[in-house]
Amino acid sequence: MNKIVKGDEVIVIAGRDKGKRGHVVSRVDDSHVVVEGINVVKKHAKPNPMKGVAGGIISKTMPIHQSNVAVFNAATGKADRVGIKQLADGKKVRVFKSSGEEIKVA
Repeated sequence: MNKIVKGDEVIVIAGRDKGKRGHVVSRVDDSHVVVEGINVVKKHAKPNPMKGVAGGIISKTMPIHQSNVAVFNAATGKADRVGIKQLADGKKVRVFKSSGEEIKVA
């Protein structure tokens, strides 16, 4: 079970975009996530008339390592660590380490 999943609101804790918040758009692999508005880079694209690509300089959101983001706890207004708790019926849920409350996915 991943501690950061698609739809979570996260805050960047390290790197160029430190302090910015955004929602996880997707998981690229086991250790990288794409967060909207975070780690945006300029890419030079060649025109390709066959595909209808105009070319030029485009802004693209790149993946960021999951160790550089933390789940945002709206109750405290700060970043929080995530733990995994097993319920009595055997189901696993993600909880905030500070308060123990269950994390709701938006």
